[in-house]
Order: sequence, then structure tokens, then C-alpha cells
Amino acid sequence: MIEVVNVLQERVPALRFIGERYTKADRNARGGFSAKWDEWFQQGRFAPLEALGPAPEHEHAYVGLMRFADDLEYWIGMFFPAGTQVPDGYDSVDLPACTFGTCWLYGRQDTGELFGEAAHRLCVSQVQEKGWQIAEAPWFMERYNCPRFTTPDEHGRVILDYCIQLAG
Repeated sequence: MIEVVNVLQERVPALRFIGERYTKADRNARGGFSAKWDEWFQQGRFAPLEALGPAPEHEHAYVGLMRFADDLEYWIGMFFPAGTQVPDGYDSVDLPACTFGTCWLYGRQDTGELFGEAAHRLCVSQVQEKGWQIAEAPWFMERYNCPRFTTPDEHGRVILDYCIQLAG
């Protein structure tokens, strides 16, 4: 069972997200993007991005960035300072300076409990309980921070940062 162990606001400057954009058509049979993440790791797709010097505001983490406008957009990649040159074979999206409401989700990665609609709804409710207003057409992200996400504790649990763009 997942738990929210921290809820905080994070203000970030304008940043460029570099990676690859996916849509609903790219989801696997369970509705997620785990196969795309596997491809990224198998093909070493993060190495060229890491060499660029990612933005410290997101702790050099790998990110699943998403929004639900006319259709689902799901990006895999990393954040960089605004204006960073995009390497061949990658796309980008620029985000303005903004504030994110961030939930630290504590649970087991291997069960899938940290991902999907239930985890999303839990974080939305936590942000709303704080009285924070969610932006119109917000960006959401799964931020895979090292070591919170990469080093399981004695119970086999990790922390996934789930971030929601706030209004204003």
C-alpha cells in the first residue's frame, strides 16, 4: 500500500525538457509506458542527456512528464536550463517558471502501486488538502530521484516524487 510521506512546494525557473514524446498509442497492455522506459535503458538513451548537464532544480533525475490536453502526452527524458541545445534524435518542450506541488509516494516499485490513476488521484487530493490550486492544463511528472527511488529500504520500498504544476 502506498503512502504519502511528504508534500511540498517547489519553485523552478523556466526549463527545457529534452526527451521523447509518446501518446496513448504507445502504452503497453497494462496502460503504462514501462516498455518505453525499458527501451531507454537498453539503448542507453539517457547517456547523451546526462552529458549535457541536467538542471539541478530536478536533482538530475529521470522524469516521466505528462499532461492531458486534447490527448495524453507522456515524455521520457530530463530537465535542462532554458535554451539548452537539443541533441539529434530527441525532442523538447519548454516549461515556464512555475511551482509544483510534490508528493513523495512511498511504496514498492515492483508491484506497480506507485504508478497509474490511483497514485495520481492520491497526490491530487494531497495537494488540494494543502489548499493549493492546480494549474489549468497542468503538467504532471514522475521524478525518479537518486537515491530515493533507486535504493530500496529494508522493506523493499522506495520514494517516487509525483509533481503537479500549480496555478500562479
